[in-house]
Amino acid sequence: MRAVLITGASGFIGQNLQLHLSERKDVQVRCFTRANALADLPALLDGVDFVFHLAGVNRPQDPAEFNTGNAGLTQVLCDALVQTASSTGRKVPVVFASSTQAAQDNPYGRSKRAAEEALFDLQRQHGVPVHVFRLPNVFGKWARPNYNSAVATFCHNTARGLPITVNDPAAPLTLVYVDDVIARFVQLLDGADAVVDAADFSSVAPQYSTTVGALAAQIQAFADSRSSLMTERVGAGLVRALYSTYVSYLPVDAFAYTVPQHGDARGVFVEMLKTPDCGQFSYFTAHPGITRGGHYHHSKTEKFLVIKGQARFKFRHMHTGEAYELLTSGDKAEIVETVPGWTHDITNIGSDELVVMLWANEVFDRNKPDTFACPL
Repeated sequence: MRAVLITGASGFIGQNLQLHLSERKDVQVRCFTRANALADLPALLDGVDFVFHLAGVNRPQDPAEFNTGNAGLTQVLCDALVQTASSTGRKVPVVFASSTQAAQDNPYGRSKRAAEEALFDLQRQHGVPVHVFRLPNVFGKWARPNYNSAVATFCHNTARGLPITVNDPAAPLTLVYVDDVIARFVQLLDGADAVVDAADFSSVAPQYSTTVGALAAQIQAFADSRSSLMTERVGAGLVRALYSTYVSYLPVDAFAYTVPQHGDARGVFVEMLKTPDCGQFSYFTAHPGITRGGHYHHSKTEKFLVIKGQARFKFRHMHTGEAYELLTSGDKAEIVETVPGWTHDITNIGSDELVVMLWANEVFDRNKPDTFACPL
């Protein structure tokens, strides 16, 4: 069991790191938060095997707090680690979450740069492994909105129908996702890059480049998808990470939403989700004895999955007249695929309601439906 100390444990990155480490059985986490005094650090470091130094001050009421909360706290940490190395011979590795602002000549940047130098001195003079990350804008679940994260503010406000302010849509943004930050931190905890050169900065990949305007538009598109049913491409990269972040800011009364339901004497039909280039998902029901379909497509294909009831699918080739039918039910996880050029229908042959999931490879276009009636 390894003991790990997280300073700034109640902050945005700290909370995410705590959750990830809680999933492991080989790590015991100790936390240093704003509720602690500087004098608590030496005791918390006793027996610690690794330190994640995430604590810092970025919006103090008094600018003097930059030095005490960034450079000062880091120096106290370094002094305690020197004492540990001197008394036990143990050189406890440190990961430090600095900021790209450390390159700027302002009070915050100077205080972060001083903290970096204190850690690099610790490495040079005492051989303690140090990993300093000059992080760009970190985003993800639990970042504080209306504070210092445009992503958090835009997600929070958009999810609640509140306005956002974009002063310069073309302003560039460099973003890194919190899960990628945590993954890199955990790699270091597990022994990656055990030896580093003094004053050599560590980095997290991937980093994403966008603009404030593009960010705002993308987040608004997430909100709009509930009414249009057209989902964004949320499976990879920046859009995936932004979508996960946006959803994390939904208020609890917005966890669920309704979609249109079209009903008639046969049953109901509900469209659930549409995609820009991978079709759409829906489901329908049919009362006993009801037949749905009775049409063919030139190009469109579909996949049906009966999840309740008993169904008979019938097919007829539009050119040769060849006929085929098959039976399936909710007891059997069987996909039935429609084929272009074959007219087809589905009949509920059971005594209970038939419920069928449906995927079509293209979004239905009323002006060009590629659906032509031809009863079997």
